[in-house]
Amino acid sequence: MHVLLTGASGYVGGYVLRALLARGHTVRALVRSGRAPEGAEAVRGDVTDPAGLDGAFDGVDAVVHLVGIIDERPSEGVTFERVHVEGTRHVAAAARAAGVARFVHMSANGARPGGVSRYQTTKWAAEEIVRAAGFDHLVVFRPSTLFGDPGEDHPEFAKRLWQTLVRPFPVWPVFGDGRYLLQPIHVGAVAEALARAVDLDAANGRAFCAAGAERIPYEEVLDRIARGGGIEPRSKVHVPMPLARLVVNTAGALGLLPISPDQFAMLVDGNACDPTAFFETFGVDTPRFEPAHLGYLAKY
Repeated sequence: MHVLLTGASGYVGGYVLRALLARGHTVRALVRSGRAPEGAEAVRGDVTDPAGLDGAFDGVDAVVHLVGIIDERPSEGVTFERVHVEGTRHVAAAARAAGVARFVHMSANGARPGGVSRYQTTKWAAEEIVRAAGFDHLVVFRPSTLFGDPGEDHPEFAKRLWQTLVRPFPVWPVFGDGRYLLQPIHVGAVAEALARAVDLDAANGRAFCAAGAERIPYEEVLDRIARGGGIEPRSKVHVPMPLARLVVNTAGALGLLPISPDQFAMLVDGNACDPTAFFETFGVDTPRFEPAHLGYLAKY
């Protein structure tokens, strides 16, 4: 098939592009500027500007929509509402207008109307948009925490913790008891499933939680990241949750901390789900979130 891929130059996008090409698809990458990633045809466009999408979807059989943000930059017009909701609305409308029948959408674990963060609620709103668009073939993914080498230019969960907390701090501050659960899954497994979803009839009309098999307390996540980067775990100091919430909601809201109030809320809420249907449907494998598979952190 001829697949239009949004977010092709991002962290997840690079993995998805390679997975699509390996399955024999041709790929058109929607890019705002610069050249398309290797192996893809470039088409100029910005998901936040519907006028700029005219013609971008012509001749396309399927769309894989990945564009999303984890950090807002309101002064630059980069907000969850504009990117997740309006951006998805524009992409879905342009795809339908061009007669595209197949749509694969990347949401996020925890997406729901009553989410603990605007990230989650806007991801849910985006899901509702694509569900209402009337595609013949629609698959929604809700990935948990993704890990895997992001390269020098992209953020990634483990890399971010390694650079902002684990490596530089002699003692690690931990919010509350540190027992909230994460369920990391390798980005390569999710990318392969996204590529398979384009033409897998068994996935049509379904939303899949994509997560690893192991639920890991946050404290243990920090220890594994440390060992992956080549250092021993360090002592931890537990910050009472009310104090942690106060600090993050003030200093974090001003950009003075490496974690925003939205990210804090999602972290302490936990990020786990049941991935049974995901693995049974797509037949992918994922490396475990263990030091042996986190060695890439030592480069950063």
